[in-house]
Amino acid sequence: MKIALVSPYDFAYPGSVCIHISYLERHLTRMGHDVKVIAPASKAISGFGDRLISIGRPRPVPTSGSIARLTLSLWLSSRIKEVLKRENFDIIHLHEPLMPMLCTSVLRLSQTANVGTFHATNGRPGWNLGRPISKWFLKRWFRKLDGKIAVSRPAMEFAHGRFPGYYNIIPSGVDLDHFSPDVAPIDEFDDGKLNILFVGRLEKRKGLNYLLEAFGRVKQEVPDSRLIVVGPGTRLRRKYEKQVAKSGLEDVAFIGFAPYQDLPRYYKTADVFCTPATGSESFGIILLEAMAVAKPIVASDIEGYANLISDGVDGMLVPPKDSQSLARALVTLLTNQSLRQEMGAQGRAKALNYGWESIARSVLDYYMRVLSEPPWNKQFPQKKATPISV
Repeated sequence: MKIALVSPYDFAYPGSVCIHISYLERHLTRMGHDVKVIAPASKAISGFGDRLISIGRPRPVPTSGSIARLTLSLWLSSRIKEVLKRENFDIIHLHEPLMPMLCTSVLRLSQTANVGTFHATNGRPGWNLGRPISKWFLKRWFRKLDGKIAVSRPAMEFAHGRFPGYYNIIPSGVDLDHFSPDVAPIDEFDDGKLNILFVGRLEKRKGLNYLLEAFGRVKQEVPDSRLIVVGPGTRLRRKYEKQVAKSGLEDVAFIGFAPYQDLPRYYKTADVFCTPATGSESFGIILLEAMAVAKPIVASDIEGYANLISDGVDGMLVPPKDSQSLARALVTLLTNQSLRQEMGAQGRAKALNYGWESIARSVLDYYMRVLSEPPWNKQFPQKKATPISV
C-alpha cells in the first residue's frame, strides 16, 4: 500500500507530532508498505532519504503560548499536485488535518482516501490559526476526511466540539527499546542526590514556575535533592534562572535542549519525573517516556494527563498551579524509596501497552477499514473491516 503521512510542522524540529509521524512511518515501512512523509523542512534531515518529501518553507508562528513552525505560503498547489500525481497514494494520513496551509491544501487537492489524526486539545496550536479562513471552508475540508482519529479523549472532545463526527481513539506510542530501564544514567548527576526531572519546552503553559516554587519547599525537607530542567527555550529560561538566583535556591540545573538519543538517560537519572503543566495537554508523550524507563510521576491533574496516569498507582496527580500540593507529592515520593520503585514498575507495565508496533498495527487496521467502505471498496474490494483495539 502507498501511504502518505502529512505534517504541517517543520520536520527538522521534532515536536510530539513529528515524532509520532516518524515512528508511524518507521513501523509501517517495516510492515512492507511504501510510506512517504510530506512536510515542510527548514534543513536536510538524515535517515529519511526519498521517504521525506519537503514542501514549503516553515516559519515560526506564535500561537496559544507556543511556537508552531509552519509553512504559510499560498503558493503550494502546483507542488502538491505534482507530488500527488507522481506518487498516486492509496491513502493520505494528515496530522492536524485542518491546520493551514500544507495540510488543508493537501486535503483540498487529494482525490484518494483521507484519514486525519487530531492531536490538539483546548488552547493548543490548531484551528486558532484558521480563524482568518471562514468556517465554511474548514467544514468543507473536514467533509473530505474519510476517517478521523484522535490521540486521546480530550483531543476527541476538542475536535468533536468544533467538527461533530465519529472519531476513533488511537493514542501515540513510545519506543520501548529506546526508552528502557536498562540505559545508563547521566554521570554528572549520578552522585547520590535525589533527582527531580522536568522535560519540556520552557513555555508558560508547562508550569515550570510552579515547580521552582515547589522545589524551594522540597529543599527544606529533602536537602539532598536536585531539580534537573531539560528543554529548549531562551526568554523564559533567563527569567527562571534569575528567579532561582534571587531566591538563593541551590541544586537547580538548566540543561537546555537535549538530543532525543540522550533523553532516556535523563529519565534514568531521575528519582521522580515531574510535569506541572497548567492545561492544554491532549495526551502527554513525556509521561509514557518516563513510565517506559520505570520512573514514578508527579503530574498536574489535567484531563490529558489524568487519562494516562492512575493516581496513587503509577504516579500522583495534583491540582494545577498549586505549588504547595506539588511540593507535598514530591516529598512523599522522594522520602519513600519503596513507593518510588512500586510506582515505577506499575508505569513500566502500563507503557508496554503503548509500544509503537502495536499502535502502528491499529492505524493500519483503521486504514483497511476506511478502504473497505464506499467509495474506496471498489478500488480495494478484497479488504475487510478490522476492529480497532488499542
